Amino acid sequence: MKVSRFQVVATLQAARGKELRLSTTLARSWGLNRAIFYAAAKRGFKERKAPSRRQEEVDRKPIEKTRNAYFLGDEMAYASKKGQRFYFAIGGELQTDGDFKRQIERRFGNAFSEAWKESLDIVRQYPKEVLLLQSKFFEEVYKPRRDELASKWTEMSEPSRNL
Repeated sequence: MKVSRFQVVATLQAARGKELRLSTTLARSWGLNRAIFYAAAKRGFKERKAPSRRQEEVDRKPIEKTRNAYFLGDEMAYASKKGQRFYFAIGGELQTDGDFKRQIERRFGNAFSEAWKESLDIVRQYPKEVLLLQSKFFEEVYKPRRDELASKWTEMSEPSRNL
């Protein structure tokens, strides 16, 4: 299967969350949540503007959790609990481990662990200030390499490569 920009942004956003100290489960939920949000926004998704924070607030408290909202730097997502775990949600739907595996990992075939390691290596090259600001993360981390990674990860995931 083809790895698209959707899987690239989800994987890089998950790596971003992991680097900013989210658990792997919550980082994957974050990555899928952000990919869904950006895809909806690109199609003209109309939702009330999400709360944002000023730079001083981000500097003082890089990660903040309120009752239903979770801030990772200056970016906010809604969160809810399912069983003993928190997951991010959009449109009232949680982004769980199973969702991440089905919508993201599956596209990589047997190559997801290799792509995951690469995404963590990429994210670790950037200072925390870039990771904490959505616009900087988009412009400096994701945008310059999104098509290159989609192509590379698609090639890695092809069944003939894994023989």
